[in-house]
Amino acid sequence: MQKQIRIKLSIFMFLQYLIWGSWYVSMGSYLSKTLQFSGEQIGLAYGAFAIGAMIAPFFVGLIADRYFASEKILAFLGIFGGLLLFLLPEMTTFGAFYPMLILYCCTYVPTLALGNSVSLHHLENPKRDFPLVKTLSAVGWIAAGLLLSFAFEGELSAIQFYVAGTISILFGLFCLTLPHTPPMKTGKDVSLGEILGLDALALLKKPSFAIFIGCMFLICIPLYFYFVNMNLFVTELGWTRSAAKMSLAQVSDILFLVLLPIILRTFGYKKTIFIGILAWAVRYFFLAGSVDAGSMQTTFVFTAILLHGVCYDFLFIAGQLYVDEEANERIRGAAQGLIAFILWGLGAFVGTHLAGVSQAAHTLEQAGGTMAHDWQGIWIYPAWGSLAVLVVFLIFFRNPGKKGVA
Repeated sequence: MQKQIRIKLSIFMFLQYLIWGSWYVSMGSYLSKTLQFSGEQIGLAYGAFAIGAMIAPFFVGLIADRYFASEKILAFLGIFGGLLLFLLPEMTTFGAFYPMLILYCCTYVPTLALGNSVSLHHLENPKRDFPLVKTLSAVGWIAAGLLLSFAFEGELSAIQFYVAGTISILFGLFCLTLPHTPPMKTGKDVSLGEILGLDALALLKKPSFAIFIGCMFLICIPLYFYFVNMNLFVTELGWTRSAAKMSLAQVSDILFLVLLPIILRTFGYKKTIFIGILAWAVRYFFLAGSVDAGSMQTTFVFTAILLHGVCYDFLFIAGQLYVDEEANERIRGAAQGLIAFILWGLGAFVGTHLAGVSQAAHTLEQAGGTMAHDWQGIWIYPAWGSLAVLVVFLIFFRNPGKKGVA
């Protein structure tokens, strides 16, 4: 029985990230080159995901946890989200595209938290089995890049949304086969503070935890320059099948996810997160340096892509584990909600907006009216920004005093 559950949850994770990876990586190039949206508009479009992340806790806390079985609401969100994705190609002006994308993100983002909740609820040994199940999410993202690049060559066309929409409907139908997960809080009153994770604010009385939260918010500002600008950057470099090539980042992600427990045991939280922030700075310096790197340009860019496992796992995943260790049982869920709100909500919204503003400020008009960008100028700001956060973290953060990973 457990084997079947693990297989179903692995397929669930694969399909969930196959949807996301089918449009998120390449959307910036489509909006810039095909729809001719401005840099600010592209930044706002990527911020739609952040709006979904800020709305998701209300949806999960007020509706999903109280009234509906998780597998049924996941099915509804998948199918309805797929229909919304089919509508996106019809929206060719920003005024139409942006609100539709926000609506779609409000259907997709809650599936991330609900999916993790279902997995942790049904797995017999979550600490052992959940990381293995979760690796299929990276495989799904890799498959999305390969599918989009080789099967459809759809980075610059609206076909990416049709691909994602089809997969989303299949995902929704598959969710009906998941183990039954009844609502966790039927008949219970849920406070606004509980939904938003405000109970976890007590942790901010610990100076190191407050520094950690502050640094996580600040690193999100340079961090999202990569997600907003990277595919457009390699497209302007003349890369073909860019989504497939960029999926090498998830190969790195799988490798370092496996290594993370060893790294944490060896170095502790401070050094591990330090390495994660440092990797972001190094990534951006490589990208800035690649502009005038001549024959080494491709090497520099691929190095920046392959750093993704260190950038993501040593910062995001290690950070979530640190929060889990700092929180007691009563506020553990609230603490995870708080860090998710900072990383994928508030921090992402500010970061994507500023990334779009920077892209617009560094837009150059070439002969014939075509648009290009001063990429060295775009990449150097998040490089120095990441380095500044690194210095603050190094000086002020202290390892947790509890026994365990420290």
